[in-house]
Amino acid sequence: MTIPHPYPTPEGVIERPVGALTLDPKHARQGLPRQVHIPATTVAYNLEVSARRFPDKTAIQFFGRALSYAQLLADVDAMAGHLQQVGGVRRGDRVAVFSQNCPQFVIAYLAILRADAVFVPINAMLLTDEVEHILSDSGAVAAFAAQELLPQIAPLLGKTALRHVLVHAYGDALGDDDAGLKVPEWVRQRADPGQLPQGCERWDTARAQNRVPAAALAGPDDLCMLPYTSGTTGAPKACVHTHRTVMTSSVGSALWRRTNAETTILSAAPLFHLLGLQGINAVIYAGGTVVMMPRWDRETAATLIQRHRVTLWGALPTMLVDFFAQPGADELDLSSVTLATGGGAATPQAIVDMLKTRYGLEYIEGYGMTESASFLCVNPLHRPKRNCLGVPTFGVDARLVDPETLSPVAAGEVGEIVVHGAQVMLGYWNNAAANAEAFVVIDGKRFFRTGDLASADEDGYLFMRDRLKRMINASGYKVWPAEIESVLNGHPAILEACVIAARSDHRGETVKAVVALKPGSTDTPEQLLGWCREHMASYKAPRLIDIVPRLPKSATGKIAWRELQEQELGGTPFQTQPN
Repeated sequence: MTIPHPYPTPEGVIERPVGALTLDPKHARQGLPRQVHIPATTVAYNLEVSARRFPDKTAIQFFGRALSYAQLLADVDAMAGHLQQVGGVRRGDRVAVFSQNCPQFVIAYLAILRADAVFVPINAMLLTDEVEHILSDSGAVAAFAAQELLPQIAPLLGKTALRHVLVHAYGDALGDDDAGLKVPEWVRQRADPGQLPQGCERWDTARAQNRVPAAALAGPDDLCMLPYTSGTTGAPKACVHTHRTVMTSSVGSALWRRTNAETTILSAAPLFHLLGLQGINAVIYAGGTVVMMPRWDRETAATLIQRHRVTLWGALPTMLVDFFAQPGADELDLSSVTLATGGGAATPQAIVDMLKTRYGLEYIEGYGMTESASFLCVNPLHRPKRNCLGVPTFGVDARLVDPETLSPVAAGEVGEIVVHGAQVMLGYWNNAAANAEAFVVIDGKRFFRTGDLASADEDGYLFMRDRLKRMINASGYKVWPAEIESVLNGHPAILEACVIAARSDHRGETVKAVVALKPGSTDTPEQLLGWCREHMASYKAPRLIDIVPRLPKSATGKIAWRELQEQELGGTPFQTQPN
């Protein structure tokens, strides 16, 4: 069963590259091939191959416990069989995962795919209303949920299509020996012996049944996942990815970063984001080892890198800044690390210089998005450039166009990045209007509009210049103002709201709301901030609120958000609400 394309492509239009994916020959040097063949198999099959090749090799290292490839495959098969035989999950059904990083997350993810179903990741910081939107929109019939997150999802059993929830505890994935590592207390918590809500079942009970899944039926063009990304027009929307689009990103990034069976990766980015998940995909494809952290902690990261001889470290700029700010950072042994990669925000030059001079490491920056399964542009390892998005990767046609006319911009000029590639999503799930805005046809090829403005140098490297969309990048998390404004407008005291980005030494950018109150309202910024924390995930909730008499408007009556944004970045104070 191949799922119909969610966006009608005009006849004769090329949707994506076919056959071998090529790379510009001037970048295909020092180990980068000129072309890449993507396997016509599923993401779940990657585990089967690596388990057959390396059954006793460590696939996941979680504090003091090592999970072998053979054990990982057995767990995945058992949970896939449970989904099918107990959960009633069928080919193409959507199944959610609501959890922090842990071995059960990876097992659940691969079990969903092994059951021929579709993986729906849910950010572990979301609250019930936000989770409800994802479950309702995706039509998820089953879910895996961490024990401490059960209160946010259990009320939705029966209220949505959700009918079966498997509940896991992080502590059950730990071994008897914590190996002297600093294990957070919330991670140590074992399964609660109390009664679960109706429709829920414990992970260990399901695993003990050791059910055998049916023969795999999914192919490369079946749906693989529906990761949600917030949008400029309100509620989050799902990106439709097949096994082929995800494999394109996974295999391409593995080749680009020279990932192999001896690679050991530090997995610190959240797995409910493709940035973190695609690192797992690439390593399992190659048969390497994942050293997993449930959440970022700089001291634990330092210990794990040294103890397990981590070779590949994917670190956001905020992680790097925090890591090297810890006491004794200059004495840490990072000799095993051969590659440090990241992106998503500007990297302090002092950190880049220190990595080069102290450890001989180039910080390899890249550019991707949920819509492209993360991997899109990257700096070549042999010739990176600073604060640069990199060059288009295998099979990617990236162009800079005028956002209004879609005509190519002149050399050196700024234009919107539009991309055509095998890893680009098919479209947004059940959202024809968003698809009509997101895709354009240029020279007979279907391009995705990124909304990012960039320029290119004489070597074809792209440099970010601005955003066409109103996106805030807070510690690597994308926050879309329209979604936050929609929630703020539900507050009984708020007349209207505008959300903008404010500078933050720690987060890079942080969320700021400028609001006008209804007549007679006396709410303070502190009260409004408290309300926001109760109604939004912590990374979305405004950290700053200014109350003003009225918001500036354009001639057409729209809130002039850009004017407020420019005032904020320019340091011009807003007019405050009079007493």
